[in-house]
Amino acid sequence: MTLPRVAVTRYVTPLREGGSLPGIVEADDLGTYVCKFRGAGQGLRVLVAEVIVAGLARSLEISTPDQVVLDLDANIARYEADEEVQDLLNASSGLNLGIDFLPGAFGYDAACEPEFGLAGRILWLDALTANVDRSWRNPNLLVWGGSVQAIDHGASLYFHHSWPGGVGNPQRFAAQPYDLSEHVLKEYAGSAAAQAPALRQRLDEVALVKVVDDVPDEWLEPVPGAEKPAELRAHYVAFLRARLDGPRTWEPQA
Repeated sequence: MTLPRVAVTRYVTPLREGGSLPGIVEADDLGTYVCKFRGAGQGLRVLVAEVIVAGLARSLEISTPDQVVLDLDANIARYEADEEVQDLLNASSGLNLGIDFLPGAFGYDAACEPEFGLAGRILWLDALTANVDRSWRNPNLLVWGGSVQAIDHGASLYFHHSWPGGVGNPQRFAAQPYDLSEHVLKEYAGSAAAQAPALRQRLDEVALVKVVDDVPDEWLEPVPGAEKPAELRAHYVAFLRARLDGPRTWEPQA
């Protein structure tokens, strides 16, 4: 695991967005983070997707907030008056995901005009990872310091939610088309198509293995056919490799 590991020192406030109830926390490195909790209803696989897709984004020169692993002591919950938050903190003792809090960032809207190449790379990455959560209803983009930041990658890599029944066949994911009709950046399909050959080259076997290695072993839940963390990592790489090497009918077209 290569993500920095820090300890939560204080729970600050909840972010009541969606069903996962992320929260702002402070850590012993003096950083402030948005904490995605392991005890939230979506489970550990959402944290895995967050780490893998953020790593892919960085490989493609897409800005996304830095991440850390947050070690949460159950005693933190004793000082929280909100019972819902207290229950979540108690259920999340151990390693959670911390995403760098960007002070002063504001949400992406129709007035924003991202750089042409960056917008195409984000669209291509979402198609590769089957991200279903970047529409105008919920762009999951922030503007911070003049740059567009891609955030909230947990709705990607849907295939792993079926793994409790067995890891399945990567070729099925490889052939799955991507519906960009509601994507907030769908008008940049031409940019995505033009960059696709170069983007595929960046995500070689070494890059994929490096990204998947950032996921803590503790978040890789055993499934039939892949009981050990190393086996699960290999399956993530295999599914992504199959999509990159397959017919690529998922890629946006100009």
